Amino acid sequence: MDDRVTDVAAAVESAVDSIVSVLDAARLSHSPAIPPAQLRVLTIIAGNRHTNMSRLAEALDVVPSSASRLCDRLEATGLLRRVPDPRDRREVRLLLTAASKRLLEHLRERRRDALAEVLGRMPAPAQQELVRALEAFAEAAGDDRTGADDGLRTA
Repeated sequence: MDDRVTDVAAAVESAVDSIVSVLDAARLSHSPAIPPAQLRVLTIIAGNRHTNMSRLAEALDVVPSSASRLCDRLEATGLLRRVPDPRDRREVRLLLTAASKRLLEHLRERRRDALAEVLGRMPAPAQQELVRALEAFAEAAGDDRTGADDGLRTA
């Protein structure tokens, strides 16, 4: 790999660290802060309304018992419901509650506000360059979700 590409990779890594820091600060500003693993569970379920325990465990890359313990905690705090799957009563479907939907929307808004604050300190031409560069990166990475609006993919 040539030095220029290595330098670009280092700059991207540094920028990603900065973005993650801004997003984490937005998440932690909520009281009480939801642990990252639980937030990831909610984000996965929000992205697929047919999530069951085995699909969740697979998405988290954990054993089903670990996924179940995460769900136990979320259910105890009123952020998750387990219901029998109408297509197969042996399966349990995981559903977000109204409270978890509000939490995710509130977090999405806080994250966007935090990013907008940082972006607002950049000149408009730099903002446009950033958008073009991020779109090109997503295309090169083969990311077919470009333009998707879940806003929490990195959670």
